[in-house]
Amino acid sequence: MKQFVDANGNKVEFSANENAFGEARHVLVLCQLDNQWVLTNHTKRGLEFPGGKQEKGESIEEAAKREVFEETGGVTGELVYLGQYRVDSPEESIIKSIYFAKLEELKPQDHYLETKGPVLLQQLPDNLKEDNRFSFIMKDEILPLSLKALTAVKKGT
Repeated sequence: MKQFVDANGNKVEFSANENAFGEARHVLVLCQLDNQWVLTNHTKRGLEFPGGKQEKGESIEEAAKREVFEETGGVTGELVYLGQYRVDSPEESIIKSIYFAKLEELKPQDHYLETKGPVLLQQLPDNLKEDNRFSFIMKDEILPLSLKALTAVKKGT
């Protein structure tokens, strides 16, 4: 388990173990299509991977697939579990499950719900933390920890 304090002063914990912090109600999905990263351009926060809240009656995996489609038009194939994190703020505690998805296709949408649609990148920039195009969500330790977990999954460890 890894712990750190985010830019807002909140305690954040990450674990590669499923349900390490209890049942998640939020998701974050790292996506690729044809070896390109698929992000969404959030209208307020900037570039970030798709994600959001679980709706009543759906599983966390269904929420992940729905959020990817709503925010990018991406049709999700198999989801690969990467980990879970909890953010403890004075107001609430949020638990998110993190997945990786290879997208089968991007379907153009008339509306992308709170976003300007998909953005494809050949690679994530080395200076991502200093790049103002990216959301604060992309700038803490969760992304590097998730990418490390993805590498481990791909290697079969």
